[in-house]
Amino acid sequence: MNIGEVSRASGLPPKTIRYYEDIDLVRPARGGNGYRDFSAQDVHKLTFLGRSRSLGFSIEDCRTLLSLYEDRNRASADVKAVAADHLQRIAKKIDELEALKSTLETLVTRCHGDDRPDCPILNDLAGSNAG
Repeated sequence: MNIGEVSRASGLPPKTIRYYEDIDLVRPARGGNGYRDFSAQDVHKLTFLGRSRSLGFSIEDCRTLLSLYEDRNRASADVKAVAADHLQRIAKKIDELEALKSTLETLVTRCHGDDRPDCPILNDLAGSNAG
């Protein structure tokens, strides 16, 4: 299969597929003309990577997960550890975003939003209490 066919089959853009090849996540064969010749297994790997990335796994996590997927002697505990670490990072990010939301809600509530130049939002951004 050529890159266009693989793109349609995997749902990934050709640019992403080339990137994954550049970083050795997939290694398609090369035809006599030098063009990439993707196999059904390559499509499967790319689909796996696309789904992994859509869940927010990093490239290195994807590399680890793909390696574990291909290792029939893997321990599911190793897979769970990668996913659990990622889940912990997501939970931390959610906490950070909720703190940001709370701060912005407070600032928006404190701002009168009228014709006066006084603005608690700008004062906060400037690190001052006076404007």
